[in-house]
Amino acid sequence: MEISDIRPDEYDRAAELWEASVRATHAFVTEADLDVFRPLVRAAFPEIAQLAGLRGDDGLLIGFIGVADGNVEMLFLDPAYRGRGGGSLLLKHAFTHFAATSVDVNEQNPLAVGFYEHHGFRLVSRSTHDTTGKPYPILHLKL
Repeated sequence: MEISDIRPDEYDRAAELWEASVRATHAFVTEADLDVFRPLVRAAFPEIAQLAGLRGDDGLLIGFIGVADGNVEMLFLDPAYRGRGGGSLLLKHAFTHFAATSVDVNEQNPLAVGFYEHHGFRLVSRSTHDTTGKPYPILHLKL
């Protein structure tokens, strides 16, 4: 696995990875929510200056991370590659190259919470709703 930039022609692939990852890890998200989030996620890629992709041995995009102002805004992996160290590679890249020091994570995704805690993040606050106003509690973590 290696990390590189994501090209604009790969944004659709990144959006597919986002959706596959959400379906595998966010059981609380409804189909209606996915319909709302899908275009927002796709539209966000060109706006994220600090965006890196994880590639498999064949060069195919299998995950990505996006950071804004030191906050990990998105980290998603192809579910088939979970547990193989790709998330850790992306996060370490964000520490080293993007100066990431914080992350917001869905409280209802305990595997993600544990992943970030394993990498040194600690809870600093909690919101009862996500940034779109949905009743999905968000944990705000910092190094």
